[in-house]
Amino acid sequence: MTDNIIITGFGGQGILFAGKILAYTALVKGKQLSWLPSYGPEMRGGAANCHVIVSDEPVGSPIIITPNILISMNKPSLDKFENDVLPGGTIIYDKTLIDRDIKRNDVKIVPVEATGIATKEAKANMANMIMIGALLKNTEIFTLEEIRAGVEKAVPPTKKDLIDYNMKLIERGYNL
Repeated sequence: MTDNIIITGFGGQGILFAGKILAYTALVKGKQLSWLPSYGPEMRGGAANCHVIVSDEPVGSPIIITPNILISMNKPSLDKFENDVLPGGTIIYDKTLIDRDIKRNDVKIVPVEATGIATKEAKANMANMIMIGALLKNTEIFTLEEIRAGVEKAVPPTKKDLIDYNMKLIERGYNL
């Protein structure tokens, strides 16, 4: 089993951190993986995306051309990657920031009010955790217990107090 995941959005939305959590979770679970972050020179506010491959087999290339899972946190990224998703794949998108419907009818579509919920319950820049929760709920990639191990590895030691906070938001996204 291999999942090819592209997470997209603006710099500052936690795109790379979300990918890092998935990569660490795969590592802890003993999976083969690749984590390839990419961002524009602007960083905050510029385009950001992260390719994460989680597999039972060795990963040959870190570059994903046709993901089976797309997490999109802004409209320009959805516009860019929507048509690349494999038929039968999953598109999870932030309905708060994307004001259009998905044009495809051959994929599973998961709209999530991630930024809206994060703004009310936490901070807008925590919407990435809600999106991870939606990913867990709508795919079988990891369980909530497994993702906690990834969060624990991804959160720096100086911010360990944020582990439970991140998990609360992941669970919020899971329970939508």
